Amino acid sequence: MAEFHNSDTASWDAGQVRREQPGPSHLSQRPPQRKRRRRRRRMHPLLFLLLHLIFVALSSALLGCAGWLLFSDFCSFNRAGAPSVEMVVEVSADDTVDTVAGKLKAAGLIEYPWFFKLYAGVTGAEEKIGMGSHTLNTDMDYHALVLGMRSVAGNMSKDTVQVTIPEGYTVARTLALLAEKGVNTEAALIEAAQTADFEYNFIDNESEDISRLEGYLFPDTYEFYVGEKPASALNRLIKNFNSKLDDDLLSAAEAKGYDLKKIVTIASLIEKETDGSDQARIASVIYNRLDGPGDKAGTNGRLQVDAALLYGLPGHEGAITQSDLETDTPYNLYKYAGLPPTPIANPGLASIEAALEPEETSYYYYALGKDGKHHYSATYNEHLNFVNSSEYYGN
Repeated sequence: MAEFHNSDTASWDAGQVRREQPGPSHLSQRPPQRKRRRRRRRMHPLLFLLLHLIFVALSSALLGCAGWLLFSDFCSFNRAGAPSVEMVVEVSADDTVDTVAGKLKAAGLIEYPWFFKLYAGVTGAEEKIGMGSHTLNTDMDYHALVLGMRSVAGNMSKDTVQVTIPEGYTVARTLALLAEKGVNTEAALIEAAQTADFEYNFIDNESEDISRLEGYLFPDTYEFYVGEKPASALNRLIKNFNSKLDDDLLSAAEAKGYDLKKIVTIASLIEKETDGSDQARIASVIYNRLDGPGDKAGTNGRLQVDAALLYGLPGHEGAITQSDLETDTPYNLYKYAGLPPTPIANPGLASIEAALEPEETSYYYYALGKDGKHHYSATYNEHLNFVNSSEYYGN
């Protein structure tokens, strides 16, 4: 039998008491422990300062580089050293600052369209950039580009009107059409046609007759500002005419021994006489009468163009009479041989080209048939037979 001690009883009683207390026994056995925080190692102050300085330096360098690129584009420094190149930028009524910036970029005049748009917004460039054809160059900074795109007529935000000038319109009729469309008043346009100076050597700035512009207001479709300055509007048409005269055309004129005015005068006669398909053949008749041998098939160099006669009779109405044919004006080509003193209309490019490159024919006469076509003859008798036939338009 095992030996029993009072101390054993006391140990059991104490253990029993602990077991009968509520809650887990291990909580009552030891105090709760605090969780230790792990101490963060602090960066050395000098290392922190060094990294901070490196970050600031890199940021400054990047910003400085970007800033220099933008500044260089603004001042055109990024194009310095390269040969200056001229570019033509067209600004129409449909353009905005956004599209203009795109055109400048495409022309190689700027690098950053968004930066140009920012500049334009700050400086109000939209109120300064005008519609038209602008000659700019790669040496221009942003300010110079905006100035180079200014128009004496107005800006992109002004109302515009589209005007189509048909081939064969005279100066007087062209001015009336421009006035009708609201470009300016007819009186103001006439005054500009008479007195404005145009920087083209084929315009007689000493004359004060609107006929000095005859032949040079090129037929085309244009965008004008409503209320545009008259000289600006007319200059647009003359500039377009000048742009059509490439070196090949001018060389052809020189080869014929005719100056530009004579070529345009012949072209204007062709324009008023053509049915739209026979410019080169009508040109051959005119040249045969001007330069042919002998009495030039009985014409003696008289062109006998009705449109020229009527040009010298402003306000004429109705059919041409015998009295009209006897009127003494320099435009009466029944009475006087050779060309009239000025063009009689504004010819299109096809008529100008026909005046430079006529057909080679032996024709000296033509008359309009009932079929709507011109019928050509080499002799007066052939011509007379056609005129007396039932095929002639006038019978």
